[in-house]
Amino acid sequence: MSRIGKMKIPLPAGTTAKIDGQKLTVKGKLGELSMAVHPRIGMKIEDNAIHAMRQSDSKQDKSLHGLTRALAANMVRGVTEGFTKVLEVTGLGYRADMKKETLVLNLGYSHPIEFELPAGIKVEVDKQNNITVSGIDKEKVGQVSADIRAFRPPNPYKGKGVRYRGERIKLKQGKSRV
Repeated sequence: MSRIGKMKIPLPAGTTAKIDGQKLTVKGKLGELSMAVHPRIGMKIEDNAIHAMRQSDSKQDKSLHGLTRALAANMVRGVTEGFTKVLEVTGLGYRADMKKETLVLNLGYSHPIEFELPAGIKVEVDKQNNITVSGIDKEKVGQVSADIRAFRPPNPYKGKGVRYRGERIKLKQGKSRV
């Protein structure tokens, strides 16, 4: 059995889940998420918890079992707590600002970068160098954070650029005079 797949997903108070055919919908205090469940995986709600079941012990079914359970658990956590990622902008003259629903980044290029935020994502800029990305969909929060970081990844020589909070950059030594 998949160790991840066989674990139950408890539904916190104020959270409801509904299964309609192969579609799982979870509602909570922060919003509503839904996903299509693979046809080889069955889902049921019992004892205020979500259970994932697979049809056979094939390798594909075992993989889908754990994956589906993890995605459903992320949906439950997202509608109750939400997800956040913090990015740090490091470098002289590098800064970030919010203008309505647009993130404006000055990252050393000849022009500012304007990034339109997708629906369901909130971005807050703190002290012009800390960007907090939050939302209920873990995949979307991670993708938006990766897109922002991709505009100027950390430089391996000086460490300038956009990095995740807590990310450690191993700096290269550079040229040395002999």
